[in-house]
Amino acid sequence: MTQQSENGSCPCGSGKSYADCCQPFHQGEPAPSPEALMRSRYAAFVLDLPEYLRTTWHPSARPETLSLADSPDWTSLQILSSHESGESGTVHFRALYHLGKGWGFLEENSDFVREQGRWYYLRGDTSEGQLKPGRNDPCPCGSGRKYKACCL
Repeated sequence: MTQQSENGSCPCGSGKSYADCCQPFHQGEPAPSPEALMRSRYAAFVLDLPEYLRTTWHPSARPETLSLADSPDWTSLQILSSHESGESGTVHFRALYHLGKGWGFLEENSDFVREQGRWYYLRGDTSEGQLKPGRNDPCPCGSGRKYKACCL
């Protein structure tokens, strides 16, 4: 894990520091909601933490092994909606990534279940596509600048 991630802002895009956001979950504290778990799982993809991803996957769907070697260069996460009801929850998100000279996105409606006080990722319906930002759109790299002044 890089020093920047430990002292800088959390990769999940919450605006909090990593230490005050996803790091406690990565160190074993249970996520309090499906959205918090989704954010921590996204941060785990960014920070290359495959074991965290496996342990937060529901045992009924958990892969035997998980390698992030071919994972794209994730740049930002957008939570489009989040809902929790009793022991189940859903999160609809869009994750952006850098792909060669362009940009792509993964959009997913994810299902979560809570067992013995812990939320687990169960499954998701995904779609992927190419992202074509306009010159005046926010840059997909997450810098906060306009695309034309950043990565165009």
